[in-house]
Amino acid sequence: MRPERLAWVLLALTLAAAVGGGVLWAAGSPSAEVAWAAGAVAALLPAVWWAAADLRAGRMGADVLAVLALGGTLLVGEHLAGAVIGVMLATGRVLESGAERRAGHDLTALLDRSPARTRRRVGGDLVAVDVDRVAAGDRVVVLPGEVVPVDGCLVGTGTFDESALTGEPLPVDRAAGEQVSSGVVNAGGAVDLVASRPAAESTYAGVVRLAGAAAARGAPVARLADRFAAAFLPFAVAVAGLAWLVTGDPVRAVAVLVTATPCPLLLAVPIAVTAGMSRASRQGVVVRDGRALEALGRAEIAVLDKTGTVTAGAPSVTEVLTSPGWDREVVLRMAGSVELLSSHVLAGAVVRAARSLGGTPAVDVREEPGTGVTGIVDGAVVTVGKPPWTEEPATGWAASALRRAQLDGATPIWVTVDGEPVAALLARDEIRPDAARTLRRLRAVGLRRIVLLTGDRAGAAAEVGGLLGLDEVRADCTPASKVRRVEAERRRGVTVVVGDGLNDAPALAAADVGVALGARGATAAAQAADAVVLSDRIDPLAGAVETAARARRIAVQSAGAGLGLSVLAMGLAAFGVLVPVVGALVQEVIDVAVILNSLRAVLPAKAVRLGQRDQELLRRFAEEHRLLMPVLSAVRSAADSLSDGPTEQAEVQVRRAYQLLVDHLLPHERAEEHELYPALGELFGTAETTTTMSRGHAEIERLVRRLARHLSAGHLEPSQVDDLRATLYGLGAVLALHFAQEEQGYFSLTPGSPSTS
Repeated sequence: MRPERLAWVLLALTLAAAVGGGVLWAAGSPSAEVAWAAGAVAALLPAVWWAAADLRAGRMGADVLAVLALGGTLLVGEHLAGAVIGVMLATGRVLESGAERRAGHDLTALLDRSPARTRRRVGGDLVAVDVDRVAAGDRVVVLPGEVVPVDGCLVGTGTFDESALTGEPLPVDRAAGEQVSSGVVNAGGAVDLVASRPAAESTYAGVVRLAGAAAARGAPVARLADRFAAAFLPFAVAVAGLAWLVTGDPVRAVAVLVTATPCPLLLAVPIAVTAGMSRASRQGVVVRDGRALEALGRAEIAVLDKTGTVTAGAPSVTEVLTSPGWDREVVLRMAGSVELLSSHVLAGAVVRAARSLGGTPAVDVREEPGTGVTGIVDGAVVTVGKPPWTEEPATGWAASALRRAQLDGATPIWVTVDGEPVAALLARDEIRPDAARTLRRLRAVGLRRIVLLTGDRAGAAAEVGGLLGLDEVRADCTPASKVRRVEAERRRGVTVVVGDGLNDAPALAAADVGVALGARGATAAAQAADAVVLSDRIDPLAGAVETAARARRIAVQSAGAGLGLSVLAMGLAAFGVLVPVVGALVQEVIDVAVILNSLRAVLPAKAVRLGQRDQELLRRFAEEHRLLMPVLSAVRSAADSLSDGPTEQAEVQVRRAYQLLVDHLLPHERAEEHELYPALGELFGTAETTTTMSRGHAEIERLVRRLARHLSAGHLEPSQVDDLRATLYGLGAVLALHFAQEEQGYFSLTPGSPSTS
């Protein structure tokens, strides 16, 4: 019989016995004692089974006390007290099974949503196939309202409901070429996607396996409860024995055992832990079992991978540096046209950067491995890749571009037109917009040490560690060295390891809690992990740690309060104040109170709640930041152009940068000041939240006015160059800092906000 059904049957039997005995007692029938005894026996039999299961599992305390209390009432003839304990025990089991069902709903819902069939496009026909038969490279059609069956790359644009995986309530638009994770729902028209890996290795398949394992375990009797019970059992038996020894009255001992029945341990702790697992799944993190959630709530140290974990995991074009006379947009559009069909890892970065500029695919495209891609665009031969020279230039714009790339830790992608180098596109793996906020939240919840372990170069790792304020950075790590470092960290405290790649799997397995980023991570990482983040973000990790800590805190609070009240009741029972039947009723009240308190763990904690208007504003201004990156690039390029003095070309670039600032940047900043910042003030409860950002706006406007005064005098003079360059470089630095602050502080609040890269 299923545990839930058994609990209801037991409740019906014990309640019928208790009520029936009461009716018989009121009628003066001696059979009342028989009815109450039958209720106690009905509860004792499953209680013995549960206690034996505990003992076989190496647990001592919780169910054993229930058996002692029920057996004691039968031995001393306190049958009414035994019947009341039986009702109490059955009621607790019903509450527990109901909490398990409610708390496990979010996990089992993942299993129910798993699609079994899909449509594969073969030529011009659609063929219905089992999802398991979809292979990497197959073209799959997903109709409106269907769950995406495999991870894949969109052929066209699409709109998706990602709420089941990420918690994001609004549909998310995805452009052609973007990756879509299995498990999201098509919220628009029919879409085609090219499967990136077989269904069995997809994000959703791994999550379903993990959810299945979690659901199969049911509500774990957490180790926390075992530790409490191991100490409470001998204490309760000792108090009962002492009461019997001192008074010579075995009824006193039974009364003590009745009031000591540890439903706060039997139920309150597992309910809080299971409720925490349910809450975490709603936040986009599936936790394998209660042990993992409890350890997550005690975490002291976080060990993070770099690439794909705290960084985006793919290069983005962050700067376009052009030779004199060439326009940034023109060069980027030509490069994007040539790279459109290339499979090189950097080609995607170029195509994404050029996506908004339009253009048509290049013709006569040919790719030379190790060199680059060449094609014809508007009659010109355009090559994107390595530089055409064998020795690095010592002077000129190209030398400046090389220095900039080295200082920024970026990879230069050279663009040549008809054999002449015209631009360098600087690409690097950017830090995730939500990374800094996530780490701040982890520290706020109690993590005292955050370490970065990466196989990347020391310079790149140090840059990331410095920007995120990490406690230690280890570069050039192998999987074996990562495991050794994790083992060393575990000696310092409870350690959480977060990663997404195949090389992270050993470290995840070695951790107290391994957390895999499942949206784009390797299947091996997800299988080795104790928890999986379902979205392509890391901020759900902070939410899960907060939830785990809160669930554990509620569990300790419930167990502590329940046991404290039980000890008080035991004292009253030992002194004869509480007879067994009254003690049973008192314990029932205690149990219901702590169980209801434990159920609080499934409710959301107080947090910033984003309304639809707030999300739309944040998305709008985040998208504007992305579109304003050319303005920032133009400001820096204008400052660089003045290195040879106020030449005609330099003046053109300075005036162009000024016009972009006036036409595009300042309207954006003023709109933020009058629309976004008041909304954020309401959201956070105080306008002081945006005070420093408003000061940044004032500084930006001051520098733009200073630039205007330089340009108002006519042609630029040599005497203006020093201050003009300082103004432009200062403006570039302030803008870069201001953008980063807004992205990390505000825009990262909304799932799906576009990156500025």
